Amino acid sequence: MTRILSLYRNAFGGLSREAWLLAAVMFINRSGAMVVPFLSVYLTEALGFTLQQVGLLLSLFGVGSMCGTFLGGWLTDKVGHFKVQFLSLVLGGSWFFVMLTLERFEFFAGGIFLLSLLTECLRPANASSVSSYARPENVTRAFSLNRMAINLGFSIGPALGGLLATVSYQWLFMADGITCLTAGVLFFFYFRHRQGHAPTPTPPAQAELPSTEPVRRSPYQDGLFLVFTVLCCCYAVAFFQFFSTMPLYFRQVYQLSELQIGGLLAFNGLMVFLLEMIIVYLLGERHAVWKMIVLGLLLLAMAFVLLNVAQGFPVLVLSVLLMSLSEMLAMPFMSTLTVQRSGPHNRGSYMGLYSLSYSGAHIIGPYVGTSTIASYGFDTLWWGASILCVVAALGFYVVVKRLQKS
Repeated sequence: MTRILSLYRNAFGGLSREAWLLAAVMFINRSGAMVVPFLSVYLTEALGFTLQQVGLLLSLFGVGSMCGTFLGGWLTDKVGHFKVQFLSLVLGGSWFFVMLTLERFEFFAGGIFLLSLLTECLRPANASSVSSYARPENVTRAFSLNRMAINLGFSIGPALGGLLATVSYQWLFMADGITCLTAGVLFFFYFRHRQGHAPTPTPPAQAELPSTEPVRRSPYQDGLFLVFTVLCCCYAVAFFQFFSTMPLYFRQVYQLSELQIGGLLAFNGLMVFLLEMIIVYLLGERHAVWKMIVLGLLLLAMAFVLLNVAQGFPVLVLSVLLMSLSEMLAMPFMSTLTVQRSGPHNRGSYMGLYSLSYSGAHIIGPYVGTSTIASYGFDTLWWGASILCVVAALGFYVVVKRLQKS
C-alpha cells in the first residue's frame, strides 16, 4: 500500500498550481457531461427519430465540433487561450438551456451544430493552456492530469445522468449547462490576471521544449503531421463508437436501463482517472512512444472483437476496460507528440489541427456506425471497427517513428 501511495505521489509531483486549477475547471465541466453519452438514446426514445436521423444529428454534432475546433485554434493564436476558454464555457453552457425547447428535427439539427461549435472551441485553447503552464519535462504528465480530471468528471456525469434520465431527459441538458457555467466562473476568477493567457515571447523554459519544425510553420504545411492526424482520426472513429452507438447496443441488444448504461460509461472514466497517471509515469519514459500508441490501438481492436465472440454483462465490462486501457496508452502520447512538433507561436494551430482529427471522427463515426447498424447489424460494425484499429496501428508504427526521427 505504501508503494502504491508513493507511486501516486511521484506521478503527481512537480506539476504547477495552474495545471491543477486547469484540471479542476475541466473536472467541473465534465461532471455535467450527460447529454452526449445519452444523446442517441434520447433521440430515438424521447424524440422518436429514426436511426438514420440520429446518425445525421450526431454527425452534425461532429461538423460543429470540427468548426469549433478550427475556430478555437485560430482564435487561441490571435487573442490567447484565456478569452477563448471563458467564452466557450459561458456561451456553451447557456446554449444547453436553449436546447431544451428544440424538438423538431430541423431546429434540433441547427441547435446541436451550434452547441457543438461553442463547446468545442474549448478543446484547443485548453490544450494550449496546459502546454503553456507545464514545465517542458512535465508536458505529458500535465496532459494526463487534465485528462484524469476530465475522466473523473466523466465517471460522475454519466452515472448521475443515468439517474436523472429515469426522471426526465431534460434534466440532462440543465445539469450540463449549469456545470459549464460554474466552470466558466471558476476559470475567470482564477486565471484572469495570470500571465500566459495571451501570446507572448518565448520564455527560456519553453524555448527548450523539443520542436522538430520551424516554430512559425503552419501545421497544414507539415505533411508528416497531417498523416499523423489522419491516423488519429481513424483511431477516434473507432473509439467514439463507445459514446455514439454502444449506448444503443447496450439498450437494444442487452436491454440495459439508463442507470446501467450510465454505470458502464462511468466505469470508463473511473478507470482512466485511477490508472492513467500511473501508466504514464511508469511507462512513458521507459518505452518508445510508438509502442504505447500501437498497443493502445490493438487493445481497442480486441475490445470490439470481444463483443462478437462472447456474450453476457461481464463481457461488456471487460470490453469497456480494454477500451479504457487503449485510451490511457494512446491519447496522452498523441498530445505530447503534437506539442513537441509545434512551437510557441503556432501551438494553438497545431493543437487545433490535432483536435480537428477528433472532430472529423465525430462526423464520420456516428453516421457510419448508425448506417452500418441499420443495414448490417451491430456485429458487422464491431468487426469493421476492429479492422480499422489494426490498419491504423500499422500506420502509427511507421509515422510516429518517422516523426521522432525528424
